[in-house]
Amino acid sequence: MIIHYLRVARRHLWQHWHVNLISLLGLAIGLASGLVIFLLVNYMFSFDRYHPHLDRSYWIVTDIKHETTQPTDAAPRPLADVLRRDYAFVESAVRLETFFGRTLSIPNGKRGWLKKFGEARVVCFTEPQYFEMFGVEWVSGNPKTALATPNTIVLSERYARKYFDNAPAMGRILRLDNRTNLTVTGIVKNPPANTQLRYDAFVSYATIPVLEGPSALADWQGLQAMCFVRLREGTDPNLLRQRLPAIRRKYLSPKEASMFDYHVLPLAELNHQRSGMAPRPILYALIAVGILMVMAGCINFINLATARALKRAREVGVRKVMGSTRWQLIGQFMLETSLLVLLAMIVALLLTQLTLPLVNHTLANAADMLRPNLSIANVIQPRAIGWFLGLLVGVILLSGLYPALVLARFNPAKALTNQLTTRFVGRITVRQGLIWGQFVLMQFFILSVLVISTQLQFMQRVTWGFNRESIQVVFLPQRGIVPREPLREQWLRVPGVEGVTFGSDPPASPYNRPSAFSYHTATEPESFETRVRAIDDHYLSLFGLSLVAGQNVRPTDTTGHDVLVNETLVKQLGISSPNAVVGKSIRVKDTDRVIVGVVRDFRSGDLHQPVLPITLINDFPHSRVAMLRLNPAKASSAQRGIQQAWDKVLPDEVYHGEDLLTIMNHFTEIEYLLAGLVQALALVAIGLSCLGLYGLVTFLSEAKAKEIGVRRVLGARTEQLLWLLGREFGKLLGLGFLVAAPIGAWVLSGWLQQYAHRISVNGWLLAGTFILTGLITALTVSRQALKAACMNPVHYLKSE
Repeated sequence: MIIHYLRVARRHLWQHWHVNLISLLGLAIGLASGLVIFLLVNYMFSFDRYHPHLDRSYWIVTDIKHETTQPTDAAPRPLADVLRRDYAFVESAVRLETFFGRTLSIPNGKRGWLKKFGEARVVCFTEPQYFEMFGVEWVSGNPKTALATPNTIVLSERYARKYFDNAPAMGRILRLDNRTNLTVTGIVKNPPANTQLRYDAFVSYATIPVLEGPSALADWQGLQAMCFVRLREGTDPNLLRQRLPAIRRKYLSPKEASMFDYHVLPLAELNHQRSGMAPRPILYALIAVGILMVMAGCINFINLATARALKRAREVGVRKVMGSTRWQLIGQFMLETSLLVLLAMIVALLLTQLTLPLVNHTLANAADMLRPNLSIANVIQPRAIGWFLGLLVGVILLSGLYPALVLARFNPAKALTNQLTTRFVGRITVRQGLIWGQFVLMQFFILSVLVISTQLQFMQRVTWGFNRESIQVVFLPQRGIVPREPLREQWLRVPGVEGVTFGSDPPASPYNRPSAFSYHTATEPESFETRVRAIDDHYLSLFGLSLVAGQNVRPTDTTGHDVLVNETLVKQLGISSPNAVVGKSIRVKDTDRVIVGVVRDFRSGDLHQPVLPITLINDFPHSRVAMLRLNPAKASSAQRGIQQAWDKVLPDEVYHGEDLLTIMNHFTEIEYLLAGLVQALALVAIGLSCLGLYGLVTFLSEAKAKEIGVRRVLGARTEQLLWLLGREFGKLLGLGFLVAAPIGAWVLSGWLQQYAHRISVNGWLLAGTFILTGLITALTVSRQALKAACMNPVHYLKSE
């Protein structure tokens, strides 16, 4: 019986290969889209799930409460030590601090270096407990003692090769910031691809007091460290939550304690909360989209299968006359469906594998030092095999059961006498519902593409309030004395360099932490906060910032006495005239200063925020970056000269410079990533909808064949016959728009609320969505509809 079923299935699949190929491709595209999304979500959910004792490991984070509550992923440095020492229910606790802007070099024994590397994000200070808590595999060294003393470092295998090539790394010396020697005391395995703790080098936490002084680890107000805790077996995590407020009150004054709030998060949430790259709502939304893509592919399959049902009516009639039961017919058609679905799954796996390198590349660019390695081999892993097999079985049932039931219920007498009508091949209301759903999905994605693209274009046109073009930002060493004036002199000699200024940040920066301040005679902080920039007297001229009152900071001010504020700060103080604040005192960063001028407003961060209150302090010694204005015609040669001047003045430091526009492009990275994802999904949705529309027009042209023949004989024109077929699509298109437009407008308007500078979902965008959908529909169905309308009526009526 099975062999007979297989033989019939092979004949049918080959006889109607062109229709079956369309069915297969539509289902394969839907499955491939779903597989890519599910593999991505599975990868994101796998982050940091491999650590031992995950169920009782936690992450302590802090909220800073000022004008608004600012969530952070850090905690005070002493917290982990207090938990280990004073609380018996804590089995282990560890702290770590990520490196930013530090130099590691290999000394040559002659007060020089063989190699030097600028390190950030993949090197950290931590304690011996780190390796046991996070299950790090060791190659050589003792995990309990390797970081127990100051001035020691543990390297991953790849970083050992990076620093020392193939030579043994154990016992070798690395120099930190050209001031402290570190001894390599251990080698560990490279971190896996699915972790937020992507560290390749670990410096002993005991080195911090050597670098910063003996009181560095007693700072309860700074939030430099990440703190992780493992509780003893059977301990309720609420016990830890209850103890944290008491710790805060014990080590901080009442005023300071009111500014901080500690929270306990499961370690498994490291990738989903705070600084995590994959919030759960986004992952759940992706799962929903993946399911919709798979369902869209199944709907196409159902449409095309039932559209061909009339072609198999005689076959079904003969089989029933010869004694086939309904369930035998269902089994036959389900076997055909299973073969097609299995072939579609093979094609989908190939398409998925071709797509995953692009996904891996996109993920690697979106997150620092992330090394994703997604492949179709992931579907056979224990975490994925269940949902993959469930997906396969679900698709077979969803795609095959309804067409099989439709075919199996044919009346043999009517099937053999060509008396079947549309009600026997699936109710038109069911088919309309399926196509209507595809119209809703397609129009939603088209509207999403239009809104996101328009918002991105709007963001590109926003006025920032300062010059951004041809500015090179050079990051200064974070430790030691930087010879700023010699650097300025050398750089100004480079052809193409038109100006140099030093400061903490460019005018627009991702670092926008608020600072409390008090104005004039006030003894308490103001009700709002300011964002602080350290500048020098060349800052305004280099960025084209203009004064609306007062004067620029003085080059002779070496104590940070002079301060500039922006117009927004003046307005929020309730003062109408900028001149009224000039000469008034202001206390900011725990120092009394004087406002010497007011600058015109400029944007200090990304476009999620409005123009914020800004304070520019003449704080030359606290400059973190140098900013150079270049002549656009000589920019390339000037950049080489800038680095050569750096190497001459700071030969032991690693040069790191970036164009300001490149830095500011990071503000819209997420938006462009989202736009790319939505565009890809829109293309898939449009492609699947086109296949569905082809199925419907094929169904209608066959179901209405005799009606078309009769109308043609009675004198109907071609355009009238086209309207007969096309009005069905117009009705479904309109009904789909009535649902997709309000839902899309509501969802996208909610998404736009995060931007202070945004567009609105207006009638033009909705009209554009409707027109584009109409054009796509017309182009898809026109050929088949025209073919049916122009067919010789004898072809339709000869059997009568």
